[in-house]
Amino acid sequence: MNYRSTRDNKITVTSAKAIAQGISEEGGLFVPENLPKLTKDDIMSLCGKSYKDRAFEIFRRYLTDFTDEEIRYCVDGAYSTKNFDTDNISEISHLMTGTYILELWHGPTCAFKDMALQILPYLLNVSAKKVIDGKQIAILVATSGDTGKAALEGFKDVKGTSITVFYPEDGVSDMQKRQMTTQEGNNVNVCAVKGNFDDCQNGVKAIFTDNELKKQLDDMNITFSSANSINWGRLSPQIVYYISVYASLVESGDIEYGEKINIVVPTGNFGNILAAYYAKEMGIPVNKLICASNSNNVLTDFINTGVYDRNRHFYTTISPSMDILISSNLERLLYHLTNGDDKQIAEWFGKLAKDGKYEVTDAVKAKLGEIFYAGWCDDDATKSAIKQAFDEYSYLMDTHTGVAYKVYSAYKAATGDNTKTVIASTANPYKFGKAVYEAVGGDTAGLDEFTIIEKLEQHTGTTMPAPLAATRTKPVRFTGSVDKAGMPKVVLDFLKSR
Repeated sequence: MNYRSTRDNKITVTSAKAIAQGISEEGGLFVPENLPKLTKDDIMSLCGKSYKDRAFEIFRRYLTDFTDEEIRYCVDGAYSTKNFDTDNISEISHLMTGTYILELWHGPTCAFKDMALQILPYLLNVSAKKVIDGKQIAILVATSGDTGKAALEGFKDVKGTSITVFYPEDGVSDMQKRQMTTQEGNNVNVCAVKGNFDDCQNGVKAIFTDNELKKQLDDMNITFSSANSINWGRLSPQIVYYISVYASLVESGDIEYGEKINIVVPTGNFGNILAAYYAKEMGIPVNKLICASNSNNVLTDFINTGVYDRNRHFYTTISPSMDILISSNLERLLYHLTNGDDKQIAEWFGKLAKDGKYEVTDAVKAKLGEIFYAGWCDDDATKSAIKQAFDEYSYLMDTHTGVAYKVYSAYKAATGDNTKTVIASTANPYKFGKAVYEAVGGDTAGLDEFTIIEKLEQHTGTTMPAPLAATRTKPVRFTGSVDKAGMPKVVLDFLKSR
């Protein structure tokens, strides 16, 4: 299994190279040359297996330049109760008949990003030994909230690596910011950016393609890599939990093998729902992939019209991990939907960079409509959905899962589709305590973050997870803030100081 660049099919690399490098030199993303297929026997064989054993079987199909021993080292190191608060790694909650919440936030930072970022350091360590042995790896991350902390936690004090995380100064929740700025570790660096997530993401991409900066790093025996979902090593672990949840539902008798399910994903950068698409293409029976957006509804408009237009107002919302107008992983989907037309992809994303807009072909529009349903809701509707779920089912969800639940409710009302449905729950509600407490009827006026959390616990009978509670007494280590133009200097100064 080799990997090609979405913008130049002549570039072909191994999985180790794709993971170690992160992004292709000309700016394209690495995708597998073909998607492995799962038979009925393959899927049924996953029933009764642990999450780490399921992950092992999936990774064997994608990481063909890794030995079985190397893959086992990665999955055993990442998916253990040392890192997750449940033996199952992810949990399935039954919201109502035929509707299941896939809880992906039982890891050390209480967000779904842990599912990938606990294993990425292991994948990167093995990959580096194969293709860049001897070089130090400088990880760069742009985050809209959860990726930053999960990456920092995954890479802290990992030998041979350093990590710099950029986040939008006013675009994350108080808890997300506190998690990042109190991060421990001798190889970590965190800096705010005066702008939104797209500014952070574009700044990181510019650093990756800055030949002068790369030359300076080469002289220092350092190479760049990424922990964002532009890195195949970040995206591929997300495929596992969609395959795993199907196997678990078959195993429990909630569905029969071959029965189709809907999958609802709250998404901004399109990585999480792209992983669900890959699971579908591998053979998981899926009826509809439901793409849920907040007020930054560029993906909703794109899926419904075929026109991607980032030239619109940017909203800062209560679901900040979705406050994104440039959805990087969409490039991978369009590569597949055009049957690997790298020239077309380069043209479209060149237009996006230049004009902020492109339109896909009628054939691609038809495929989008066949595979996806897209909807969105604003903050008020999100809070209403959180309250409804809590009042009716005693289930407390975060602001991103609230978006997914609201969009799914609208989809069901519009279509009458009663297909059994899995809703991806991407974060623990206590990461967004203020908004969640307001949603269930609480008054936050004049209250500090931890007082609000105490009231949320009392009001709902739930408990704040220990990793979040621990931030209360941790000292703030990182207070820097720069504009986008200052990001390369932040990275270089940090690396020189090590």
